[in-house]
Amino acid sequence: MILTADYHTHTPYSHGKNTVAENVCAAKEKGLQEIAVSDHGFAHLAFGVSRKKIPACRAECQAAEKEYGVKVLLGMEANILGKSGKTDLKVQDYDDFDIFLCGNHIFVAYESFGQWWSYGMGNIFSRKFRSRPSDKLIALNTKAYIQTIKNNPVDILTHLNYLCPADALEVAKCSADYGTYIELNSKKEHLTDEELNDIVQKTSARFVVDSDAHSASRVGDTARVEQQLARLNFPMDRIDNIDGRTPTLRFKDYKSR
Repeated sequence: MILTADYHTHTPYSHGKNTVAENVCAAKEKGLQEIAVSDHGFAHLAFGVSRKKIPACRAECQAAEKEYGVKVLLGMEANILGKSGKTDLKVQDYDDFDIFLCGNHIFVAYESFGQWWSYGMGNIFSRKFRSRPSDKLIALNTKAYIQTIKNNPVDILTHLNYLCPADALEVAKCSADYGTYIELNSKKEHLTDEELNDIVQKTSARFVVDSDAHSASRVGDTARVEQQLARLNFPMDRIDNIDGRTPTLRFKDYKSR
């Protein structure tokens, strides 16, 4: 497996260690054709990127692309704000970005106090104090993921089920229907072998492999994912950012209408 593009990397604009240029340089050294700068969304209370800094980040992306010859996309890893599927990447922000990633995170300004309590704190409490999540919480999380996919032109759903246990199979069915890729994240353990195998066998969902790099040294790192894929004898033709392939981005198509 040879990675073509890494769409999930972070910089000091949110929670990353290295600059845009340093990450792009690392991408070139790894032989990547594309990289996306996808810092944490505006509503992340600890590490969210600032709207006023987006023009500066765009300028750094353009300069790095010119210097290193690697295509650089400006993206965001947006936050799911509750069961309605609202995210912190709004329609009025779309023209500022090239690619739309989205996932669940803690320490987020949710859409309401009720969603902070049931969705945000519900997942935190479950992880700390329960041996397994309740059926009610799984249903809530599943609805949040599905509504996010249905209501937003999300290209990539990041680290599905990490800190937010859901019915991965139902989420994957929706992803397949709407053209949203499921990320295989090489930083976090997020889908079990059984869950991933079920998705492959029972849906037509497609995938991308990403590093979730918070430092230049991890750009293009796919080691954890490769170990899981080997265990499952995974059909590599279902992954659209390896071996010279690049994915069809739903967000780009939406904006061109």
